[in-house]
Amino acid sequence: MRVFAVIGLFAAAVSPACTNKKLPPVEAHDPLADSADQVMYPARFNLTDQGLQRAHVDADTAYFFDDNNRMELQGVHATFYTATGAKDAVLTSRHGTTNTRTNNMIARKDVVVVSEDGRRLTTPELIYNQQKNEISSDSAFVMTEPNRRLEGVGFRSDPNMKNIQILSGAKGIARGVSTGPGTAAPPSAPPSAPPTAASPPRASSSTPARPVPTKR
Repeated sequence: MRVFAVIGLFAAAVSPACTNKKLPPVEAHDPLADSADQVMYPARFNLTDQGLQRAHVDADTAYFFDDNNRMELQGVHATFYTATGAKDAVLTSRHGTTNTRTNNMIARKDVVVVSEDGRRLTTPELIYNQQKNEISSDSAFVMTEPNRRLEGVGFRSDPNMKNIQILSGAKGIARGVSTGPGTAAPPSAPPSAPPTAASPPRASSSTPARPVPTKR
């Protein structure tokens, strides 16, 4: 009986130590990996138009579906280039989808585009059309640059955001001047005074010349 009592006390002393031991962290499982045809991490690829590189995409992870015609991306970092090969703008997002046949891409969640000229655009979702070299969205967005801030719902633009078309709800501030719905109109100029009547011509103060008598 004494032996069993000692063993019982020893087990009770060891048990809490075992339960307090920290277990190694378990990595979250992505369900996309179960159905993907192929998984690549990291992933790097180019988006080209007739042999011309228009964008380079880096992703933390790429899942291939539909006979490798569709890629689901995580941790997206894309660099856009001009027709001459110069760096144009950089896009980052948490997720994205790329069609490998058309080279079009959809960026989702915390999408940010920063141009080489200092413009910065944020939106929840953005579409890149490789054939048109165009970025667009139907969601709300905000674009800022050193002297201007624009916002609205939906836009069409080149990747550098030099030519942007706002679809609706456009408003913004440019160098302290607000534009858009709800802003007060600039004060109008005070009405000009009515023209005064012309003064009548003044009579001459000189006396008329007298006729000179002639000799007969």
